[in-house]
Amino acid sequence: MKFGIWLASFSYPRMDYKNSDLLRASAQKAEALGFDSLWVIDHLLHAPGLYGVSWLEPMSVLAHVAACTTRVKLGTGILVVPIRHPVLLAKEIATLDYLSKGRYIFGIGPGWYEREFEVMGTTIRDRGARTDEIVEAVRRLLTEEHVSFHGRFFQFNDVTIEPLPPKMPEIWVAGGSRIPTELSPDRDYLAPSVLRRIAKSDAFLVRNSGSHERVLQDLKKAREYVAQQGRDPKTLKLGCVQFLYIVETNNKEEALRRQRPHFEQTMGTHRTFEHLQESYFLGLIDGMCERIEELRKAGAEYMVLGPVSEELEQLDLIAKYILPKFKD
Repeated sequence: MKFGIWLASFSYPRMDYKNSDLLRASAQKAEALGFDSLWVIDHLLHAPGLYGVSWLEPMSVLAHVAACTTRVKLGTGILVVPIRHPVLLAKEIATLDYLSKGRYIFGIGPGWYEREFEVMGTTIRDRGARTDEIVEAVRRLLTEEHVSFHGRFFQFNDVTIEPLPPKMPEIWVAGGSRIPTELSPDRDYLAPSVLRRIAKSDAFLVRNSGSHERVLQDLKKAREYVAQQGRDPKTLKLGCVQFLYIVETNNKEEALRRQRPHFEQTMGTHRTFEHLQESYFLGLIDGMCERIEELRKAGAEYMVLGPVSEELEQLDLIAKYILPKFKD
């Protein structure tokens, strides 16, 4: 398996500038420790349906990270596509691809927080259709010159993005079934529209806001759907994302006691701690590794792990206790 890190690109209601140093140090440490990729989360506004923190603008963060790393791939995990304009987005991607020398992974999703759509002058009801139209337009803008496009939501004529990347960045579609809450409109199943999007992409990145069993089911369903569409399922990369906080102890209760404040700070307190334990990697290290092994057996090739803390030591602990169990 390959392992990536979700960078702690979150901030609290008031910025503390010293955290920008930690972000840079985290990126450099993750690369030095042998992680394959670095990922950033995208939310325009504070999204209490899942988080207790806000997130920095992802493309800017990755441009910053590109300047202080040389090897790791850089992914948006995920970019909320339907609140963006395809021409501007294509220009941003082309620029980031250039600055990183081809390391960018275009991780996409339709979003779920209704308020973000409202402030951008659109509606969440159109999120799926807008996502598909924008991705189609961006594909053309990053692979063709003099592009004209006439869709339901966007129209433009004779547009050439320069510099044009040598090749289209990989598209990783994120999604999956979620444990429903009153603050999120998403369903507890993998939507047909997401399956169709996955079948046209390079990879499926399974999100972690459902139970472990749901994640395993989503991996299986994605591969089955791709096969039904006549595509070799082995050509679809499978990845999973997870939040965690490692505690060096063999006492599960002690681990949970020390993990709880970090998870509640990052995720908020609107969900019960039991709910958080069902969705994320909490408890003992051996239990986390057992769940990763089950994901590997289900076909997952990539694992993106996100410490719910800015502590650099968490990267060392992941590299010490998890990576050696799954590296060739």
